[in-house]
Amino acid sequence: MSPALPPPRQPAPPSPADAPAGDADTRRDADPADRGGHARLSGGNQVRLLAGGDELFPAMCLAIAGARHQVWLATYIFHDDAAAQAIAEALVEAARRGVWVGVVVDGFGSKASLPVLHRWLQNGGVNLAVFRPVDRWWRLLQPGQLRRLHHKLCVVDGEVGFVGGINVIDDRNDLNHGWSDRPRLDFAVQLQGPVVALVEQTARALWSRAALGADWRDEVQQLWRSAEPLARARRIAGRLRLPRSERQAADAADALAQAALPPMRAMLLVRDNLRRRRAIELAYIDAIRSASRRVDIVCPYFYPGQRFRRALRQAAQRGVHVRLLLQGKVDYRFAALAAQVLYDELLAVGVQVFEYTPAFLHAKVAVVDDDWATVGSSNIDPLSLLLNLEANVVVRDAGFAGDLALRFEAAVAASREVVRPPVSRGGWSMLRRGFVAWTAHWFLRLAGMSGRY
Repeated sequence: MSPALPPPRQPAPPSPADAPAGDADTRRDADPADRGGHARLSGGNQVRLLAGGDELFPAMCLAIAGARHQVWLATYIFHDDAAAQAIAEALVEAARRGVWVGVVVDGFGSKASLPVLHRWLQNGGVNLAVFRPVDRWWRLLQPGQLRRLHHKLCVVDGEVGFVGGINVIDDRNDLNHGWSDRPRLDFAVQLQGPVVALVEQTARALWSRAALGADWRDEVQQLWRSAEPLARARRIAGRLRLPRSERQAADAADALAQAALPPMRAMLLVRDNLRRRRAIELAYIDAIRSASRRVDIVCPYFYPGQRFRRALRQAAQRGVHVRLLLQGKVDYRFAALAAQVLYDELLAVGVQVFEYTPAFLHAKVAVVDDDWATVGSSNIDPLSLLLNLEANVVVRDAGFAGDLALRFEAAVAASREVVRPPVSRGGWSMLRRGFVAWTAHWFLRLAGMSGRY
C-alpha cells in the first residue's frame, strides 16, 4: 500500500528583503561553520537544554498533545518499553484528532521492535516509514546498509522542534546490557524560532525517502494513473528533496522574530551523503581552531580523523584548556579501544581525558569558549562523520553555553581522569593502534568511502 501523502508545507515566512536594512548583519552573521552556504546562524531562537529522556519525553508529549496540523519524528531506535509506549500513545492520540503524523525509524536500530511499532502506530493512524529495512539477511551485504539514519528529531506544527542524541527508549534500558539503576548521560534541545523550519524540512525529507523507498512501485503506478500526473510528480519530488540551501530558509525565517524572541542564535547542521558530507566535522574543527580559552567535548564513540586530532593538539599547544569526557562504562569493547589508542597522542600535548563511570555515556555535546555549544546525534568517529545521517544544533549564546558547561563540570566531577594511557607506547601499542586503523580503513572502503580519514 502506498504511503499517505503528507500535508503541504506551511506558507513560507516573509522574505528577508522586508526586514529593516539595519538588520543585515544579524541576518548574515558570519560563522566558521558556514561552509559553502550549507548552514548559517539565525537569530530570534529559543533553545532549551534537556537532560535525558526524563526531561525530553514529557516535553515531547506535551508538544504533541497540542499539535494542530502535523507531527514529524525521526529516530534511530524506537523501542517497545514503557517510555517508548508513552511517546507512541501521544502520537496515536494526535492522529486520532486529525493531525497528520509521520514517523521514520531506522531499519537496523529499530529492527527488534518493528512488529510492535506496526501494531502501535500504523493501527493507530500514524504514517510509519522504515529507513533501509533489514528484512532479508542478504541486505546486510549491501554497502548502503552501513549508512544508517541516526537522527533524533521531532517537530510539531513547524513551531516546536527537538534535536539531540536521545533515542525513543528508557535511559535505563540498554539493548545489549539490559536495565540499570542509573540513566544514560544524554542530552537534547527544545527549539522555537527560525531554526525549527530546517528541522522540519529535514524530518519531512527523511520520512519521504523512507516511505517511497518501501513502496516505490505502487507510487509510480499511482502516478501514471493519476488525473494530474505532473502535479503529483512535483509533490513527490518536493517530498524527496532536502532543502536546496539552508541559507535561503534561514534568511526567510530571520525576518519573523528579530525583535519578538530572545536573541539566541542557532543553526542546524546536517550530515548526509550528498552535498553535506563533512558539515558537522568542519563545524567542530573550525570552532576548535578559533578557541582561545577552552574546548570541552563529550562523546561516547571517539575516533576522529587526522584533521580533527590536529586541531585538538594545536589548541592544547597554544594554551587552550582541552578536555574530553568519554565512556568509562564500556558498551562496545572495540569502540572503547579505538578511543584508547589515541590517549597517548592527546595526553602528550596536555589534553585532559576523563572517563564517565556512573552509567553508560551517550551524549554528543561540546562547549567552546563562552558562547559556542553543540548538541546532537553525531559521534566523533567514522560512522557518524562519514557514513550515518546525523543532525546537530549549534548555539551561539553565553547563557546556553554556560548551562551546558555546568552539566559538563558535574559529569567530570563524577568521572575518573586518565593520567596514564591504557595503551602505552611500544610494540604492543603500535600493533593495537594499527589494528584499529586497519579496521576503520576497510570498514569505510566496504561502505564505499575512499581517501584518508
